[in-house]
Amino acid sequence: MSEAQLFQTATASPGHGATLAQPHTKQALRTVVARDVDQHAHNLTNWEQRYDQLACGAFEGVLDEWQSAGLQIFREGTSRAIRQSCRVWPDAFWFGIEARAGGMRINGRQVGADAVMTRPGGCEFELVTPDRHEIYGIVVQRDALLATAARLGCDVDWGKLVQAELLSVEHEGLDGCRRHIGELLQLAGGMHGVAGNAALQLRQEAVLVSLLALLDGGEIEAGAGASLQRRRRIVNDAREYAMAQHENPVTVPMLCEAVHVSRRTLQYCFEDVLGISPMTYLRSLRLNGVRRALWASDGKHAIGDIAAAWGFANFSQFSCDYKKLFGETPSAAVQGRTRH
Repeated sequence: MSEAQLFQTATASPGHGATLAQPHTKQALRTVVARDVDQHAHNLTNWEQRYDQLACGAFEGVLDEWQSAGLQIFREGTSRAIRQSCRVWPDAFWFGIEARAGGMRINGRQVGADAVMTRPGGCEFELVTPDRHEIYGIVVQRDALLATAARLGCDVDWGKLVQAELLSVEHEGLDGCRRHIGELLQLAGGMHGVAGNAALQLRQEAVLVSLLALLDGGEIEAGAGASLQRRRRIVNDAREYAMAQHENPVTVPMLCEAVHVSRRTLQYCFEDVLGISPMTYLRSLRLNGVRRALWASDGKHAIGDIAAAWGFANFSQFSCDYKKLFGETPSAAVQGRTRH
């Protein structure tokens, strides 16, 4: 069923808004800007997230978020490539749409141009995003989404959707969904009162109807094959091994022995799943660990001690690597944290 037909059904049905989340009376757009990747990871309401910066340079993250009962719609922009570990609240579905397709991965899989990412609530998943990236997100409470789909006559295989990571959808419908999300966020940032809430209700329904049209007409891509699952497992095992002894940085031969693969296989797995070499990635993880520890210490511990605890014995080389990745020196990071 097309988006236009679904929207006509939604607005023509008696009590058409009953199964859709209703905007709070005083709901407004929430916009947050962060200069630190770890801070940015904590800005999205009711998500469990951990972000690690992978690309060099100063970070800036911008989040525009709008919520009503059982519904969250947001736009997230990040200036630098990051690896994200994410978990949405239970009993919900998350749907992610890139503002512009290009270089993103979900659980190691490349996201195509006309694709919608999806994961159920309470389930951890991994995203890798490139520099200068923007994504739209929709999180819907499960029962409300199922009830709305049933009322509008959408034929969605919910059993398959729970297991899905990617949906192949029609290009025009995907553009329409992007447009509706952008219009809702723009409206939420400028309108208030009863009239504003009524307009937001219509925009909200337009977003959900366009999403359900994509689900109704889209194709759930097949799950990850055995070879990709193996590559994921090798990368995860290598990460866990390295982080379990982060005070003593591992070498490539140590990783190969720990996960029982050749150097070539290890390199291929990391580049295929994360788009980065093993040593570059693991060094970035350790530097991100230092940055989090510096922020948590509030200047109470010496920078050198924290760096040493993360396996950086050469302070001069550590300072150089840190500044290259984050665009500022470790001491500047401490000063910035104490000012906050």
